[in-house]
Amino acid sequence: MHLAYPAVLAALLFCVGLYGVLARRNAILVLMSVELMLNAVNLNLVAFDVWLRDALHAGQALTLFTIAVAAAEIGIGLAIVLMVHRNRGTSDVDKLRDTAEAAADDDPTDADEDAAPDSPAPKAAEAAA
Repeated sequence: MHLAYPAVLAALLFCVGLYGVLARRNAILVLMSVELMLNAVNLNLVAFDVWLRDALHAGQALTLFTIAVAAAEIGIGLAIVLMVHRNRGTSDVDKLRDTAEAAADDDPTDADEDAAPDSPAPKAAEAAA
């Protein structure tokens, strides 16, 4: 088997996945693009394992590990996206970033000291005067 065919296919899959991550705004499509990139890596691992005729089949073992990690990642990622969509009403990545920046601007811990509740020190100074 020639190594060039699966390597070119894996490179094309990875490029399509990278384009999807960079160009898409929907969080679910971004997760699907990440999965496409992981599948391109899996294809390379299996192709190099066959090409090298490894007795331990390390490429196939790493592929199984990558599939398990990808399954966990998509499960947790999809749960997070669904909760964010339920709370915010959108899964648009740009809008979620804007709401996070707006929430950081409205942080109540950054309030002025004058707006803070009275502390005991000024009351003691007023009582002494």
